[in-house]
Amino acid sequence: MNKTAAWPLAGIYAALIIYASLYPFESWRSQGVDWTAFLWAPWPRYWTSFDVLSNVLGYAPLGFVVALALQRSAPQWPAVILTLAMGSLLALAMESLQLFLPARVPSNLDWCLNSLGTLMGAGAAWILERFGFLDRWSRFRANWFLPNAKGSLVLLALWPVALLFPAPVPMGLGQVLERSEEALALWLQETPWLDWLPVREVELQPLLPFYEILCVSLGQLLPCLLAFSLVRHGHQKVVSWFFLTGFGLLSTALSAALTYGPAHAWSWMSPQVQVALVLAAVAAWPLMWLKEKTLQVLALVGLVLQLTLLNNASANAYFSLTLQNWEQGQFIRFHGLIQWLGWLWPFVLLVYLMRRLSSARPTKMNS
Repeated sequence: MNKTAAWPLAGIYAALIIYASLYPFESWRSQGVDWTAFLWAPWPRYWTSFDVLSNVLGYAPLGFVVALALQRSAPQWPAVILTLAMGSLLALAMESLQLFLPARVPSNLDWCLNSLGTLMGAGAAWILERFGFLDRWSRFRANWFLPNAKGSLVLLALWPVALLFPAPVPMGLGQVLERSEEALALWLQETPWLDWLPVREVELQPLLPFYEILCVSLGQLLPCLLAFSLVRHGHQKVVSWFFLTGFGLLSTALSAALTYGPAHAWSWMSPQVQVALVLAAVAAWPLMWLKEKTLQVLALVGLVLQLTLLNNASANAYFSLTLQNWEQGQFIRFHGLIQWLGWLWPFVLLVYLMRRLSSARPTKMNS
């Protein structure tokens, strides 16, 4: 079978769907209801366009990447049929498990919409293959990227999606320490292990303007460094910089629009952020011409610096209210799909860079 980056993407996306479907993972219990009852029940009387779109669009990417992976690795198999079966079974399993979660309500309409989304995504992948677009992608990938670029491409594809979840500062992914401590303390409440938690001598403080500028700059620059390390030629690196900068800005604007409304899509573009983006652009151009391993080392150093700054700072109260809007409001489905990407993307990048650097073969010196 041919190797393809679609399989890792499919696995990650399936895991996020499972998280979104079973969130908040509380109060599991049997409610004495036949697990097949929701399948034969009448369709829900009340539903919204948001429910329809979220259920269809939530599974469409899964259908696309699974069908794409099957077509690339096993072209003799019926990719669309197998993808539809896998996506539909996953959706059925998630709806059935929701019977044991009082906070979630299983729905035959949701199952049908999830299956429809899977079929739409698989159909799109089949059409692209049928008309030769995937072969063109293979040629494009061979001309643009180094042979070992699969992991980097997966990370770059997930980066704009990770930005959709609100960040404490624009492009500032990976601020997890404060919330992890709070969640752990809540989980250990009324247990003797609560006393074992370390207590801070000094409370975390919000980022100073200088450090905020630095974090935003690094957040925009890191995916560019990753792209520069896998793109072959200089003019291709320039194009990749334009695309990544655009994706970063548009994803952050879309996150603000979803959270506060379309009128506030660019409200995050403060003077500090503008300075940070200019600094990132200025730094990116000379870095394009460095070698692969040098770029990976710089990305690793910048990532560690950004994570250190973010996780030694507290989120302000306004940002906490923003998270409540996502976690308790109509974004609950998107919360599961995007929150973990926003939290874990930089840590996965950290592990990936360390593995790439540790597995690098030493360069032979000419005598």
